[in-house]
Amino acid sequence: MKPGNFAFHLNVNVKVAAGSDSRVNIPVDVAIQPLSAAQGDVPIFLEAKSAGDFANVNKRRKEEAQKISQLKLTYGDDVRFLLFLCGYFDSGYLGYEAAEGIDWIWEHRISDMEHMGL
Repeated sequence: MKPGNFAFHLNVNVKVAAGSDSRVNIPVDVAIQPLSAAQGDVPIFLEAKSAGDFANVNKRRKEEAQKISQLKLTYGDDVRFLLFLCGYFDSGYLGYEAAEGIDWIWEHRISDMEHMGL
């Protein structure tokens, strides 16, 4: 992907497990290649999450953990995978994601994307 480009609803090809030749496509909401990216750099992947209450968010947190695990396995530990959060996310959800190495940006602080290089 060229610097400055982005794509919505991108299927990303990843390894299924360490030591396996099996691969699958996983959907990512947004892929953004920063303007400062060099040729061949992996884009930043962004997942948009919305929650109307605290009850539903914990049902899906394992999905993000699996995505970051597969992305790191395929593209290395430096891959950047962020959540764009809108709504209600409690400390249990945020702690789980942080433990997996996933950072987030809140909808009301969209300017934080600049700090992430976007």
